Amino acid sequence: MEEAGVNLPAAAAAGIGRMLVLGGGYTGRRCAAALARSGVAVTVTHRQAPQPTAAAGGPIPWLAFDPARGLLPDADALRDITHLLVTIPPDPEGRDPVLTHLGSLLDGLPLRWVGYLSTTGVYGDTGGAWVDESTPPAPGLGRSRARLACEQAWRDRNLPLQVFRLPAIYGPNRTPFASLQDGTARLVHKSGQVFCRIHVDDIVGAVLHNLALPASRRPGTLIVADAAPCPSSETLGFAAHLLGLPLPPAQRYEQIEGSMSPMARSFWSENRRVSSRLLQEQLGYRLRYPTYREGFRASLAEEMGATPPF
Repeated sequence: MEEAGVNLPAAAAAGIGRMLVLGGGYTGRRCAAALARSGVAVTVTHRQAPQPTAAAGGPIPWLAFDPARGLLPDADALRDITHLLVTIPPDPEGRDPVLTHLGSLLDGLPLRWVGYLSTTGVYGDTGGAWVDESTPPAPGLGRSRARLACEQAWRDRNLPLQVFRLPAIYGPNRTPFASLQDGTARLVHKSGQVFCRIHVDDIVGAVLHNLALPASRRPGTLIVADAAPCPSSETLGFAAHLLGLPLPPAQRYEQIEGSMSPMARSFWSENRRVSSRLLQEQLGYRLRYPTYREGFRASLAEEMGATPPF
């Protein structure tokens, strides 16, 4: 089920010739569905035949894009693309797969807007201090250094680019509910540690909001995050409350660090608060889910097939 409340104003939709969403994953699908509902001619890339994506007028057209298998769209398939949203992460070598395999084709397109979904991980560890768009990037993790390099590669193309830096993405079926229900959730405490997050539909909303702005008002870099950085134990506790389930026993991070996977340890190795005041106060976007509380309630309702209460 695709959430039906995020749409692009008709006048802005009419100004988009044809939109290509590169990457039909969790966020890309919801962005494409919102664009299609708004009347935009949108196409999505997938590595293989996708599940149908609900949209007004039927399934969204798709193109195969899987460089590992040599599946690339040709020039005819990309003809007349005017707007591009890139949701694909760096490849294992840290390069941007879109620029590596489609860069020459993009050079010939009449692109009027390019959106690139990046990560707030490019700011590195700040010991819990706040960062915003004016903060110099200082990535510590390899995947964040790769993201920053891909951002720069896109900037070097001299395109009408907007980079959206995102924290952890959550939404329907991307919440702690399943792990609480199957008994795999872990209640971990690390003194002073907070995490930032954003509901997937606020990513969609922020992208569409910027598409509706005059080009002169679109910042080149924009953080999209909710207003409630907090410990993971707090979000897990609220999820347990919504389900009426008990929390698992609390564990201190220092005692279980050795049993964690390298990927899990990397998430806990950085601590920062990210601000989206530019998006909200200067660009006028109102978060649909200002905190995880509203977002968790809506996500649970959607997972249960009900209308979200917010």
